Amino acid sequence: MMMKDLLQQYQKIFKTTEKPVQFFAPGRINLIGEHTDYNGGHVFPASISFGTYAVGRKRNDQKFRFYSLNFPGSGMIHCDLADLTYCVQDDWANYPKGMIHLIRESGFPITNGADILFYGDIPNGAGLSSSASIEMVTGVLLEGLFNLEIDRMQMIKLGQKVENEYIGVNSGIMDQFAIGMGKQDHAILLNCQTLEYEYAPISLDNYCIMIINTNKQRTLAGSKYNERRQQCEQALKDLQTELSITSLGELSNEQFLEQQQLIKDDTNRKRAKHAVSENVRTVEALKKLQAGDLDGFGKLMNDSHHSLKYDYEVTGKELDCLVQAACEQEGVIGARMTGAGFGGCAIAIVEKDKQASFKQNVNRKYREMIGYDATFYTAAISDGAKQIREGVH
Repeated sequence: MMMKDLLQQYQKIFKTTEKPVQFFAPGRINLIGEHTDYNGGHVFPASISFGTYAVGRKRNDQKFRFYSLNFPGSGMIHCDLADLTYCVQDDWANYPKGMIHLIRESGFPITNGADILFYGDIPNGAGLSSSASIEMVTGVLLEGLFNLEIDRMQMIKLGQKVENEYIGVNSGIMDQFAIGMGKQDHAILLNCQTLEYEYAPISLDNYCIMIINTNKQRTLAGSKYNERRQQCEQALKDLQTELSITSLGELSNEQFLEQQQLIKDDTNRKRAKHAVSENVRTVEALKKLQAGDLDGFGKLMNDSHHSLKYDYEVTGKELDCLVQAACEQEGVIGARMTGAGFGGCAIAIVEKDKQASFKQNVNRKYREMIGYDATFYTAAISDGAKQIREGVH
């Protein structure tokens, strides 16, 4: 959707001739480093060109009105500055409400309401972090409308707090961090324990990043996610009987192999093996990109998927089918699942002039094996959350 269309929609929906201010926050992909965040390891996300637009204007009273072009059936959702509590009926609007509530609670003066229109082009249920995108676009919108100066790291932490405390989802900080700190043509190596980070240039040259949506709803992800966390926590406790470590992310592959017999349960041992080896791969990925070794980076992606399939067991037949089909295509240097797993998306690095045949061949195999189509998106790596000025995006 073009910005001018969004502005016209805004004026029509909110019955005004005034021009709103425009903001954008991207979605994110994680290039490598899956299920490492809660194991004290590194992640390697990048913000992408798909995301959430918010256009808004301040009101003279204390009412907020929210409307989403993605959920027109929900209609206009209203709330007041005096009552920003979570409300089940407000559905998707709880994400912006939570952000307004926590930013105010942090001492920033939001004295008026606003009329805000949201539109997102992130595929629903794809695991590309649409909720964190809504939180961060609300943050930059409030900053812009009310002339606030919110430290970006504080805004990121407030976004995570919305998820953890306001919505009640036990997620890490990677999504808000990638969306808040994203930089065009760069990925971010982030240490989830210390929040130390480093930008890595992504020089794809003749290649592009293809996002492939399984179109499978991730029904199991929540319960299995919690189960994996518990298995890793138990593995860590077993290791701590003889090792003075605070997280699995502190171990090298060699140290893990020497001490793995301390982990009593076979399944927990496999889970810990993934957490350790994936963290090592993620740190190595930065070095490969800095050296311009795209082939080496692709191999690490393939190894990551193998580990997620056999040691962490979070892929499922849909993701495995996509990744296998992708790896068989000419012009592909690496592919893996991205996100929590059990559905969602895979990513592949594909030669630009092979994109059409890649989509056709992979989708044919997917339809044969799974019974329905996958959806393909070519993602550019974009800047983080920001105000859009004079049509520049």
